[in-house]
Amino acid sequence: MSEADARFKQSVRELSDRLVEAQRPIRILDAIKWDDKVASDFLAAGGKELPKVDRSYYDHRPLPFDAPAKRLELQELSRDITRTLGEFSPVAGILRRMCAEYVSVIRMLEARGTPEFGLISQQLYGGATDAFHAGDPSLADLGVMLSDTLGRIDDAGHIEDDAKDIPAEKAVEILQERLDKVFGASERRIRVMLSDGIVADAAAGADYLKLRAEASFSARDLRLLEIHEGWVHVGTTLNGAAQPICTFLSKGPPSATVTQEGLAILAEILAFASHPPRLRRLTNRIRGVGMAEQGADFCEVYAFFAEQGFAPEEAYQMTARVFRGSTPTGLPFTKDLSYSKGFVLTYNFILLAVKAGKLDIIPLLFVGKTNLADMRLIRQLVEEGLVARPAFVPEPFADLKALSAWMCYSSFLSRLSLGRMEADYASLL
Repeated sequence: MSEADARFKQSVRELSDRLVEAQRPIRILDAIKWDDKVASDFLAAGGKELPKVDRSYYDHRPLPFDAPAKRLELQELSRDITRTLGEFSPVAGILRRMCAEYVSVIRMLEARGTPEFGLISQQLYGGATDAFHAGDPSLADLGVMLSDTLGRIDDAGHIEDDAKDIPAEKAVEILQERLDKVFGASERRIRVMLSDGIVADAAAGADYLKLRAEASFSARDLRLLEIHEGWVHVGTTLNGAAQPICTFLSKGPPSATVTQEGLAILAEILAFASHPPRLRRLTNRIRGVGMAEQGADFCEVYAFFAEQGFAPEEAYQMTARVFRGSTPTGLPFTKDLSYSKGFVLTYNFILLAVKAGKLDIIPLLFVGKTNLADMRLIRQLVEEGLVARPAFVPEPFADLKALSAWMCYSSFLSRLSLGRMEADYASLL
């Protein structure tokens, strides 16, 4: 390696580390969550009174950092990236975009409880009526179509609910054993633990997975957690943290969130771990966000989730996911679109990579918290020695022979007319 190359790589590492440190106190979900009293008051009123959350609610929950100073820090870092690495360096472009995204995130958090919050959320995560391509169906269309299909599956009554008969303490043991087999080496070990301080049944961190102590799980629940949280979310975090130069890949701004959630849902499906109730939750989240974008308030969206058969507590939690950071009559927080949006975008990316014979790019989705828009640049950075290939790639994506065979047939099937097939097969069903 020449002295100039060594200096360049050292500069990239230093700027990456600065970005990792700068974003450290920015925790979106912590900054926008509602406290337990909001939930208890709403449920005590039978879901008929809007939660008492307005701009002043967030004013009493200040951000854990100086927002103007943090924005300035990121803007100065973006300037230093260009000064040090140049205007047209691929890695400089990725770093500058990440800085700009974090600046937008800060502005969104500063706007909690105002209409601007929802508008910035749509810029970062998208909206329910966004089309994937000109003339194509939108996410809202996907939500309605899948809901109709899932409704027919439910009405048929052939699929029974999985028994949630595994207590959290036993679930911890099972998941720990499975993840130890997957990740092996102690330095990459994912810790599974009980927690009394989380609202959801499970939550993932950089190198751990927490299960709510009071929860019970089905065998399928544990398989989903192993794949979604373990293989993908924690796996990409560990791969990113192991990067010797581009350490920024251990952290994901909103654009990476869409890709990461898409990968996680795709992994669930390829591993035959997903199931209709799981998809129903994802599609109902799309519909809930879409309703709020069209002007529905908290009570109306809550009533929709209740009509879908969710218990009051779960219907509240799903509705709170839509309005957190906003107000009960405001524009929604649209992160929950990331799951289905990311699935469609990531699936298409892999399908087209197989069609083009560029299978080598598929495992690179796991080098860290990647963004589809950066994948060509990521491959270039791998070739230049700036990004290390992922140490861990989940099984469905590691076996490129099997994945490419599946995608080849999928590519052909996608060209068939479903309406014509329904007519032709009518006498068979």
